[in-house]
Amino acid sequence: MSAEANIKKSKEQLEKIGVSVNDALLEKVVKGLGIANQSKDASLVSGTDQSELDRVRTNFLGKKLGLGDQATDEAVKEVVGKLAEFNQKQRGAVYYLLTEKFGKQDVYGV
Repeated sequence: MSAEANIKKSKEQLEKIGVSVNDALLEKVVKGLGIANQSKDASLVSGTDQSELDRVRTNFLGKKLGLGDQATDEAVKEVVGKLAEFNQKQRGAVYYLLTEKFGKQDVYGV
């Protein structure tokens, strides 16, 4: 799988739930996933695996977005809940929604 394929799938999920997508931000979020774009499993977020949700909170919200104590389980669960209709939640879509939720577009220069 490629970054371009993940961008496309993430955009489809976001648009299906009514999000007006900033293409430049989505592209930077997905390309920022690096090697996770090459593996189907790594490009997805399991909304039912607590250790996966903890990694999203710690590594993405805490480290990438620099949120520290603002990085909460509730924020991750809220965003994952928005994508509940999808059995396979694209990591790019989850990270995009979290970036917008916290107003951290500047992390990506957007």
